[in-house]
Amino acid sequence: MFVLWCPDWPVVAAGQVAGLPVDVPAAVVAANRVLAANAAARGEGVRRGMRRREAQGRCPDLAVLPADADRDARLFEPVAAAVEELAPGVEVVRPGVVAVPARGPVTYYGTEERVAERLIDAVAAAADAEAVVGAADGLFAATLAARRGLLVPAGATPAFLAPLATAELLPERAELVDLLRRLGLRTLGAFGALPEHDVASRFGADAVLAHRLARGLQERPPSRRTPPADLTAAHTPDEPLERVEAAAFAARGLAERLHATLAAHGLACTRLAIEATTARGEHLRRVWRCADPLTPSAMADRLRWQLDGWLRAADRPSAGVVELRLVPEELVTGTALQVSLWQEGDDEATARAARAMAHVQGLLGPDAVRTPVLGGGLGPADRVHLVPWGDERTPATPPDRPWPGRVPAPSPAVVPTRPLPATVLGPGGGPVGVDGRFALTATPTDVAVDGAPARPVLAWAGPWPADETWWDPAAAHRRARVQVLLRSEEGAHSAYLLVRENLKWTVEGLYE
Repeated sequence: MFVLWCPDWPVVAAGQVAGLPVDVPAAVVAANRVLAANAAARGEGVRRGMRRREAQGRCPDLAVLPADADRDARLFEPVAAAVEELAPGVEVVRPGVVAVPARGPVTYYGTEERVAERLIDAVAAAADAEAVVGAADGLFAATLAARRGLLVPAGATPAFLAPLATAELLPERAELVDLLRRLGLRTLGAFGALPEHDVASRFGADAVLAHRLARGLQERPPSRRTPPADLTAAHTPDEPLERVEAAAFAARGLAERLHATLAAHGLACTRLAIEATTARGEHLRRVWRCADPLTPSAMADRLRWQLDGWLRAADRPSAGVVELRLVPEELVTGTALQVSLWQEGDDEATARAARAMAHVQGLLGPDAVRTPVLGGGLGPADRVHLVPWGDERTPATPPDRPWPGRVPAPSPAVVPTRPLPATVLGPGGGPVGVDGRFALTATPTDVAVDGAPARPVLAWAGPWPADETWWDPAAAHRRARVQVLLRSEEGAHSAYLLVRENLKWTVEGLYE
């Protein structure tokens, strides 16, 4: 398999939109962290993961560009299309990376080297971007080969992977990599040499997949990409649309037409672009995401909401809408159903619940129905982020990054809406606190919760310190969390997550 990799693609895409020359130091930044930097910025010491202020300190001329996954994917489409002209049926792994099955292109062009040269030339012509091509047996190994610009001969993939560090399995398998490092298995060859049944019994199912990759085997066959048909639905009204009521009437027919077109191709839409053109040439565009395939009613609702936002906004268009377009940006097979809340039960009940959620949104607006998304954070309440139903379930904070001070799993089953006061007592009945080094002043022996009588402590763990935003005195928080297991007279013990802040103990969570 060939893998074509465009290094620093987010920077390339953002630079094209901003009109920056390729030799200007630039970096894409999100949440004050560098996500990607071009060669000119790396030459000045800018590195991925670096804080924005530190990066600008090392390179004062650094052009800071915003992160935009939609932009990266949109601008990468010409690259994917150019590769398809050479090798039909490719797989877009992510914006900047394309996989190509090797058998067809090599048979046609003669050698792997010729295929690599043609792929690089195609990318340069389509997007004026640099590309590196690698080849190996399987997508994982070919991706690593592309990072090194190597064409690994067929059958030599295990030897190519053997000396590479297990860190190549990052970031998806950070916990496994850390465990392998502590066990002394620091290379893919050492990990792959373990018997598969031992890996399955010791590490679990996900580690078995990683073990297959380390041995040069494929985790799954490639999912080939085929050029999509033109599925856009457009409507040109007789008179320019200036009122939401008139636009909503046109939206229903346009949505039904698009849904029928998709159904004829066996497809459904999960990401819909709504476009409008006014009589004065103003072009408006907004993309809506949905967890489930969009029904005609759901499409019409989103079109109506968007038109309502455009036509009633303070900076509304200067003329009426003369054309409406619905563009399916992301498609799934017609039988696919990506459910977030209901993972069990029959399909009819699931679809009925999804329709009810969409109906409530149609009556009350997109923010009327929200679903929780688990992200990163130290406390259990900090990790839950609510997003409107149908929107992309993106965590507010990255869940896979280190969070020093986070309480280990399992998380509390119940998080009180208001903090419950608690009293922690030590030997002799004296209060237990936390000193400046985040250590308990005494061993907890009894705990009273929300004014109830104190109960004996059977076991406890902690504290887990958290010194948050210490650089900002107005927003700084110093906390320490402790888990306690309390005895009850009925024999049913209770477990709590307690937090110490501002010289007070409160209950942050209850374990059930």
